[in-house]
Amino acid sequence: MANVIVKIKVMPENPEINLDKLSEEINKKIIEFEGHIHKTEKIPIAFGLVALEIIFMYDEKKGDSEPLEKDIESIDGVQSVEVIDVRRAFG
Repeated sequence: MANVIVKIKVMPENPEINLDKLSEEINKKIIEFEGHIHKTEKIPIAFGLVALEIIFMYDEKKGDSEPLEKDIESIDGVQSVEVIDVRRAFG
């Protein structure tokens, strides 16, 4: 079987959201999903708003990442979650 590598963009509700705290909460959700975080990056959007781009990997036996996306969207301070890229990694 292969692993799935997913890149998501998480938009906070407003520029005042503490991104470090938000990132920790998202990482917990990914770990609960049995995922492994590879990289988290802050991406400036506009007018002081900064998004989080997170790359993580999980076993494709888990199926799609939609349940995880919904879990992340339920976190206080998250406006939206967008999947930017999905790839399969063999080996």
